[in-house]
Amino acid sequence: MVTIPAVSEDLLAKYEPVIGLEVHVQLLTASKIFCSCSTRFGDPPNTNVCPVCLGLPGALPVLNRKAVEFAALAAIALQCRVNETSIFARKNYFYPDLPKGYQISQYDKPLAEHGFIEIDIHGGKKKIGITRLHLEEDAGKSLHEGFPDASEKTAIDLNRTGVPLAEIVSEPDMRSPDEAYEYLTRLKEIILYTGVSDCNMEEGSLRCDANISVRPRGQKEFGTKTEVKNVNSFRFIREALEYEIERHISVLESGAKITQETRLYNANEGKTYGMRSKEQAHDYRYFPEPDLLPLVVDAQWQAELRASLPELPEARRERMMKEYGITVGDAATLARTRALADQFESAARAAKNPKRVANLVQSEILGRLKAQGLELEQSPISMAGVAASADLVESGAISGKMLKDLYDLCFERNKDFSMVYDEEGRPEQSRDTSTLERLADELIAANPKQVEQYRAGKKTMLGFFVGQVMKASKGQANPQLVNEVLTKKLEG
Repeated sequence: MVTIPAVSEDLLAKYEPVIGLEVHVQLLTASKIFCSCSTRFGDPPNTNVCPVCLGLPGALPVLNRKAVEFAALAAIALQCRVNETSIFARKNYFYPDLPKGYQISQYDKPLAEHGFIEIDIHGGKKKIGITRLHLEEDAGKSLHEGFPDASEKTAIDLNRTGVPLAEIVSEPDMRSPDEAYEYLTRLKEIILYTGVSDCNMEEGSLRCDANISVRPRGQKEFGTKTEVKNVNSFRFIREALEYEIERHISVLESGAKITQETRLYNANEGKTYGMRSKEQAHDYRYFPEPDLLPLVVDAQWQAELRASLPELPEARRERMMKEYGITVGDAATLARTRALADQFESAARAAKNPKRVANLVQSEILGRLKAQGLELEQSPISMAGVAASADLVESGAISGKMLKDLYDLCFERNKDFSMVYDEEGRPEQSRDTSTLERLADELIAANPKQVEQYRAGKKTMLGFFVGQVMKASKGQANPQLVNEVLTKKLEG
């Protein structure tokens, strides 16, 4: 057995990782790709099956048009060239959860090719190529836990067999786990914007296999790769890649060779383990599927799909920055999902100051959500509520302090802003000038040193007095009126 030494920073710097990702996206169709069985998740095992997806003799597949539309729409969004003609093929292998003994996929003539995703990395842009996007059917699921005889037997659930997938294969263009993480984040974001999948990793709607090799820096030839299969979170994919990079380097530095194999990642241990030797394409004995005609997506159909494509995340962020005067960070947060961007834009157009709406989300909403372990979409304060509160601050009806207090109540009661604002009697800032003048006189009398500094030219002391008046009024005073009263008193 080879002893693997610890990997130092110097050794890590000596090698360059080469990473490519294969992502399987479940398409959001109601029925399977070649039959009318439901794709619904969570139904009792082996209830959504029929002779077609079970591969019984004499049953013939019929292609689901909606699956083709969804896959082509995703391909267009990923800048791929959609081929007018593509061919389905049989990928032959024997596994308990594959009842036909083969998987209907695409091989040498896929649906789409030659796309790319631009990622933000190290303050710049990098283009990650997409080799191909092809259609295929999913396999079933082998269950190894949760049964009395699980130590001796494997249970098979075939509900997932025949569910439509788009497999998206990247070029080996990524050079770090961070780049892989960013690529997956951008890919998921684009797919969600198109609406062709819910990308729910917990339900298996998005699964990723990572191919990783290392080579001495400056070397053009790729090293021997390993594949890490079916990692179920982006964080775990990054961790698995980090582990594999160090393992590859350790093996090479010890004088041994990397074995080309498929490995599984154990998230509890933070390690990968060998599963089987890595298959080559010829091992699957691909040949054209005899029961399906060539798939033709002609120019007119492609044009219709392209016209139906929504504004995609990158373009939307750019437009939102120009249209609403928001920052890059604001745009990144607010355009994270299509639904959220729609809500923000609706609120921003209705609000007096769209920038204030964006600022409130960043400064007031996100911190509270993080403290409670919630996502932005789970906020009790809707975008419409943020817009309404922003307008109240903009008009001077409430102060920033009052807004913070009202937001706290919204989160305590799990209610939207307008409801809490009504429950609290629609409070407003005090515009009582006589009260403000009295408070100003008391503060000026109590702080002669600060008054002297102000009158000697240190005008920043005005902020001290404003803060004291706001504190004394419990945030109810109008800040602009406070400034006017204090300036008049101090200058006098």
